[in-house]
Amino acid sequence: MDVRFLQLDVFAHQVGGGNPLGVVLGADHWSDRAMQGFAAWTNLVETTYLLPASSAAASYRLRIFTPSREIAFAGHPTIGSAHAALQTGFVQLRDGGLIQECGAGLLPIRADETGDLRRLFVQAPSARVLEVGADHLPFLRDILGPLELGRLPPAFVEGGRRWWMAELAHEAQLREWTPEHAAIAKLAQRSDSLGLCVFARSSGTDYQLAVRAFPAGVGIIEDPASGAANGLIAAYIAQAEPRGELARGYRVSQGRELGRNAVIDIEITAAGKVWVGGSTFTVIDGSLLWPAP
Repeated sequence: MDVRFLQLDVFAHQVGGGNPLGVVLGADHWSDRAMQGFAAWTNLVETTYLLPASSAAASYRLRIFTPSREIAFAGHPTIGSAHAALQTGFVQLRDGGLIQECGAGLLPIRADETGDLRRLFVQAPSARVLEVGADHLPFLRDILGPLELGRLPPAFVEGGRRWWMAELAHEAQLREWTPEHAAIAKLAQRSDSLGLCVFARSSGTDYQLAVRAFPAGVGIIEDPASGAANGLIAAYIAQAEPRGELARGYRVSQGRELGRNAVIDIEITAAGKVWVGGSTFTVIDGSLLWPAP
């Protein structure tokens, strides 16, 4: 059977600016072990498998693997896989959108065809704030150290994924910060979360929020573009500042500290639903010569 492999650049305005993703099509007959084995070999942050939907309401089914385990949901694999599904003809848009079936349920995806690049948006899973404030958690205070915090207190938020997040007062200190990654890994382990993401408001015109994400809980030092983390940040901001300047959406800059320049667009509805979107480029498209499982 032919198995097709694409490597994509997700949340990028030009090739090389976003987050790499591997997408496999035609591996319906692969076992869980085979899928995990190939994801470990690619050593990408995530590798996904596009499969026929098992739900009549869905356009396709998606399985998402890190090099070490399968996960229910992640933002950049969702956006990138939807791009691959459309580019390869695996699915077609229906009423301007798709429905993705994954471990987090049925997630709507819509296409924005305005401009030169197609942008795809996923409606992020509903989020809830589990804890607010760092005073009760000494190791979070130790990680943030002398950093000057922003308007919102640190929070622990869940929605598809679980992240600690903290707003910093100045973009410059966010850009310059060198965190203690072992301490973030300990935070992730103790709280059963991915780790810590930090954000700062920007006074520039190209974007309104700068973000850095440290998913030490899955063995990653820093993520150049994290859709799930940004979805949770947006949900937290919308709940905490329902009449604030960011309450209906904004643009995110992420990854510059890693030599990338990812752009993530956030839209927030009046009902508080968060849509996370951006553009994707196909970098590699070919047949996968991998031993049959």
